Amino acid sequence: MLNEILHYGRMTQGIGEYLGTRPHANPEEVIRRQLENRIPVFLDLVRRVVFANPQNPYFEMFRQAGCAPADLEQSLFRNGLEKTLSMLHSNGVYLTHEEFRGNQPILRSGHSLSASPASFENPLVTGRILSLSSGSRGKRLRSAQNTQLRLYREAQTWLRMKELRLEGRAHLEVKPILPSMTGLGSCLWARRLNRRVDRWFTVGGHLQDSGHYRWATHFMVLASNAMGGGVPFPTYLPPNDFSPVAKHIARLRDRGTSCFVSAFTSPAVRIAAAAVDKGWDIGGTVFLVAGEALTDAKRAAIEKSGAQVFNSYPISEMGLMGHACSQMTTGNRVHLFKDSLAVIVHRKKAPLSDIEVDSLLCTTLLPCSSYVFINAEAEDCGVIEPAPCDCLFSRIGFTEQLRDIGSYGKLTGQGMTLVGTEVVRILEEMLPARLGGLPGDYQLVEHEGTAQTQLTLRVSPRVGLSSPEKARECFLREIRKFFGGSLAARTWNHAEAVKVAIAEPYATATGKILPLYLLRVNQSEAAEEAP
Repeated sequence: MLNEILHYGRMTQGIGEYLGTRPHANPEEVIRRQLENRIPVFLDLVRRVVFANPQNPYFEMFRQAGCAPADLEQSLFRNGLEKTLSMLHSNGVYLTHEEFRGNQPILRSGHSLSASPASFENPLVTGRILSLSSGSRGKRLRSAQNTQLRLYREAQTWLRMKELRLEGRAHLEVKPILPSMTGLGSCLWARRLNRRVDRWFTVGGHLQDSGHYRWATHFMVLASNAMGGGVPFPTYLPPNDFSPVAKHIARLRDRGTSCFVSAFTSPAVRIAAAAVDKGWDIGGTVFLVAGEALTDAKRAAIEKSGAQVFNSYPISEMGLMGHACSQMTTGNRVHLFKDSLAVIVHRKKAPLSDIEVDSLLCTTLLPCSSYVFINAEAEDCGVIEPAPCDCLFSRIGFTEQLRDIGSYGKLTGQGMTLVGTEVVRILEEMLPARLGGLPGDYQLVEHEGTAQTQLTLRVSPRVGLSSPEKARECFLREIRKFFGGSLAARTWNHAEAVKVAIAEPYATATGKILPLYLLRVNQSEAAEEAP
């Protein structure tokens, strides 16, 4: 309890410092300048954080690669940033997701490098505002954000607002309360960009297990508003019911006010579906979504209500990978934001499979980033190519797009291996088409049984499924049709590995409902993650 009091006390100081600092006078120029100086900024960051600190794990990687500071400088100005990063990756300068989390040792040239997530924190910055990762791939991590980082992200937000022409719309947030800063942080930047959040809706959990976070959020809203934050108190939604948001949007529309809604993807689907079910008109609403892949099924479910949807691609520890422009109305794609991250593609096999994916490797470029990463795996894959549009993002310099974004995380059980990007289609499209329901109503969970790994297919009660066995048979049949060959044979041989539970899908601490869980969970972890 004392630690939490101290934590939120420091956070209050951080918010006060942030609110007391003027926004960038010309956000567009700030971003252009960062884009133009990517190489010198990155070189200075590596010199100060890596080469000046022998304890940094990258120091030894560079040493084993035979790359001194002068060599790095020469390659950067001769070959460019991305090509240099590719060469460094080939010589062992990279970080896998499991290595960053501390789940696997960092082995290079037969040597084991000692590291933990804290080893990659940026020593050049101190931040009192902590951002909590979603926990969708393991233990949740806190990332310290200093004022300069929040100011830069504020500039990126200004750019997004301008490109999507969101001025004049009522602003709704559907985001979690503390310990996640997502909701509170969004309300703070809105005020600083001379906007007002009309309503902050949230899934607040139950009083018995989340009551202290409700009180903490209430306190932080009061403290922020005393310093000019202009943050609305959260409106708590009933369990698994997003219809109040849809109803509020419809009421505003009836009064002639259009909205934009910032939410995670699954709640956005629920809001749109509620509007369709109730016959409420939310046509013209703009949804800004993040946190989960915007699959074709999710996009279709949102657009069925008459709304538009645009996605962004943030990674808690790394920053904003990209954002969709106003012309990106199909597919799962975003403009690659090369100001804050350099991204290269590495062809590799997905874990425990023969399927090759284009793994994304990220390098942080902002001096104020919470972590300093070089060629760090995001455990996501995608295709990088020129962006075929003429928008504000392209004119500023974001001329590449990242499309077909997905996770190559895996679920394994009794000889059966399912790659995440492929099984999503079964969970979000095929099962709803066969059994009813919407994207997000079906979820696979991997957990350790008494003897070996088990998979549980969780089906939301909303589906109204009459027989769990029917869902199990349908799922296995679709697996066989979709994957084919030897995998199908293994699936049928080990069909007992798949159980079915009529229960709400687990959500992460930030309220995201993932189509499949990339965790191995036990009972205590499942209880912690449940909404």
